[in-house]
Amino acid sequence: MNRLYDMEPRVMDDEMLKLAVGKQGPREEAGQLAKQEGILFKDVLSLQLDFQNILRIDNLWQFESLRKLQLDNNIIEKIEGLENLTHLVWLDLSFNNIEAIEGLDTLVNLEDLSLFNNRISKIDSLDALVKLQVLSLGNNHIGNMMNIIYLRRFKALRTLSLSGNPVAENEDYKMFICAYLPDLVYLDFQRLDDHMKELAEMKHQYSIDELKHRENLMQAQLEDEQARREELEEHKVAFVEQLNGTFLFDSMYAEDVEGRKLSNLPGVGELLETYKDKFVIICLNIFEYGLKQQEKRKAELETFMECVQEAIQENQEQGKLKIAKFEEKHLLSLNAIREESELSNIETKIVEHSEDITALLNVLMTLEMQLVEQLEETINMFERNIIDLVGLFVENVQSLMAQCRDLENHHHEKLLEIAINILEKIVKGEMDEDLPDDLRSLFIDKDTIVNAVGASHDIHLLKIDNREDELVTRVNSWCTHLLDKVSRFTRMRS
Repeated sequence: MNRLYDMEPRVMDDEMLKLAVGKQGPREEAGQLAKQEGILFKDVLSLQLDFQNILRIDNLWQFESLRKLQLDNNIIEKIEGLENLTHLVWLDLSFNNIEAIEGLDTLVNLEDLSLFNNRISKIDSLDALVKLQVLSLGNNHIGNMMNIIYLRRFKALRTLSLSGNPVAENEDYKMFICAYLPDLVYLDFQRLDDHMKELAEMKHQYSIDELKHRENLMQAQLEDEQARREELEEHKVAFVEQLNGTFLFDSMYAEDVEGRKLSNLPGVGELLETYKDKFVIICLNIFEYGLKQQEKRKAELETFMECVQEAIQENQEQGKLKIAKFEEKHLLSLNAIREESELSNIETKIVEHSEDITALLNVLMTLEMQLVEQLEETINMFERNIIDLVGLFVENVQSLMAQCRDLENHHHEKLLEIAINILEKIVKGEMDEDLPDDLRSLFIDKDTIVNAVGASHDIHLLKIDNREDELVTRVNSWCTHLLDKVSRFTRMRS
């Protein structure tokens, strides 16, 4: 499949692109006008660049509206430079030197893709092409039948070409494709008949049933993951993500080496469980309270938007009525002026008509001022309500976080008490239980164990403080950003 040309490899520069666009433009007078004024690349819908000896795809970023791109019969070695062509529907890269499918992740609207006569050995990296209907991969190096199973994910795929590949020489080639791609209509430019599909399904039924089972499990897993992501986003919007479980508590010990050692002390396990249970309950209280407050903020915002829209709509309706009445009178005035023969009367009527125009302008200006005042009042009330809601939320969260700190302080005191008692037993030789070496090393003297317990305590308090600060900072930032947007809206109206 090597293609050798007498021409030197060419670069896709502005000159080549302008020439290609110009050739495809309108002819005669319209074409001359377009050539004089220039055609904006961003407005081009179709681009033909075949037989240009192009080595590398480049400089297409301006063709943001492009729907059809023809790059066949070149010497392109890599699919690249297409990321901005998000509206592309039809892409022809046949008769090139491409070895791998790549660089298509943003082409979510692509329906027809031709990679015929290249050097591709594996079908992959097409996942983003959810609208793909036609795929031409004939005359490549594809040899593994498992490549066909990959294509099952493309629910819209109806036409497939794989002739000229090693895989097409397999005696079960057609039956395998019919069985695993049951919605396919055309294979290698021939329509698949229903009888063959039925036979293929019977032949591969066991394997297909097993595959469908795996696909269903995978789909269920993907849906679960998506649901979790969406749920997490909802929690983030409420600023209480990962407070509906043990995450914060676990994070306190994740980097607390000394704390994990101390948890193995006699009597600490039960103490730790009690501490954890109470701590998690407070976190859940914060979480549930946060969700409720988010609903209140959401409702407040929706009510505000409804009030604004209603005020604008009502104001516009009043303006339309005033304009309609004016236009009705305007037509009568024009007719009267046309029919009037006396110049003095005409001048009088023109003056009266001008006064009517001025009156209409004043009425419309008055309506606009009324709307501005109404919106200002609504916005001021909204701002007060949002600030109050956020302030109350922060205040209560800080109160609950203070309870977490109280629990940590209490746990610290109890842990220190246990540690000192054990140290005294060790000093007196009354310690019955054997301690792990890494834990025993903390009981060299009182300062060492006190420092270890204190270091653990400091880490825990820091984690609690950081989570509180993060929540407060984010909700205040959200509030500020929202009120800034509302303020800009007010300034635009005034």
